[in-house]
Amino acid sequence: MLIDSWMIAVLIAMTLCGAMGGAGLKAYANSRKKLHVLMGLGFYGTGALLNIVLLKFLPLTVVLPANALTYVWTLIIARFAFKEVVGPLRWIGVTCIMGGLCLLVL
Repeated sequence: MLIDSWMIAVLIAMTLCGAMGGAGLKAYANSRKKLHVLMGLGFYGTGALLNIVLLKFLPLTVVLPANALTYVWTLIIARFAFKEVVGPLRWIGVTCIMGGLCLLVL
């Protein structure tokens, strides 16, 4: 099955929205600002809608495993936005996730 470039772009956007949703809720937990929780929920909702759109065009066996990219975005966001320490084993894990996604999607 050939996946169009727009589908890959939507997959990336879907997973980034999921990670940004988690980041918004993390920011809310730290600050208690309503804007953060609204942003978090908004990103989660957008990611869910993009998931539904993708399921119309791609099999579940591609869309659901592609959600693993959310872990990659989450690690990057945690490292740079929240200044969390990310050890080498986690970076190796990200490499494994990316390799698996390439096998699945490309």
